[in-house]
Amino acid sequence: MSDHVRICTASSSATATGDCRGQVLVSGSYGGEYNAFHAGKWGIRGVILNDAGVGKNGAGIRGLPYLDSVGLAAATADARTCHIGDAEHMLAHGTISYVNESAQAAGCRLGESVRDCAERLRAAPVVRARMPEVHGGRRAVIRSTPTPPIVCLDAAPLLEEGDAGAIVITGSHAALFRGQPDGVIKPDVRAIFFSDAGVGLDQAGIARLPTLDERGIASGCAAADSAEIGNAGSIYREGVLSHVNHTAARLGGRVGMRVFDFVALLCDARSVAT
Repeated sequence: MSDHVRICTASSSATATGDCRGQVLVSGSYGGEYNAFHAGKWGIRGVILNDAGVGKNGAGIRGLPYLDSVGLAAATADARTCHIGDAEHMLAHGTISYVNESAQAAGCRLGESVRDCAERLRAAPVVRARMPEVHGGRRAVIRSTPTPPIVCLDAAPLLEEGDAGAIVITGSHAALFRGQPDGVIKPDVRAIFFSDAGVGLDQAGIARLPTLDERGIASGCAAADSAEIGNAGSIYREGVLSHVNHTAARLGGRVGMRVFDFVALLCDARSVAT
């Protein structure tokens, strides 16, 4: 292992830069295929993501076999041991929950610290492979009229200024990047929904909800076990609310209610798409 190999951190795989090329990446993103793609495209030695509570259909760790397909070592940190959306916290406090075959071959093991796993990956080979195509980053307008519009976004950063006043369902977790206000939700939407990413240590996976209360925006999270993280359509049609903010509660949102039903409550129920 060369001494020049570094462990790089990024709040999300999508914000990683060319500086991580040839290095090891610890990403605050959940471990789905879309985030695995964004990490692997840089030509790195290995990546550690967050398992986001694993969730329905293993959506929180689906990127691990995806990266095995190109021989890239990958592991996930247990969301119960560290903060999703905060790679530095993951590196300092996280425990490894899952590893793919390539990471196993590099010596990574379940239960070791994220730091130890990342150190092992410094000796892994650089993988510069064409990443298989993935589905992600989708945007779908469920209805445009009557108002409010209903918009499904697989990732919250896909929000546009024109979404102001809309009801938005995202596939993202509701963590704050590095635990700090981050400006991801810029437009004043009517309501917005996320995955709870298994909630995790210090409730990091739902930390954005009270910040939206400050703006009078109704918000809630679907339990990761009820709908696939990263899939806004799944959260809209299958998700069951595990947490709602005060603004949502005042409008009738309740834990245990389906996201679909609460959206219908916020709209004219007769015109919500089925």
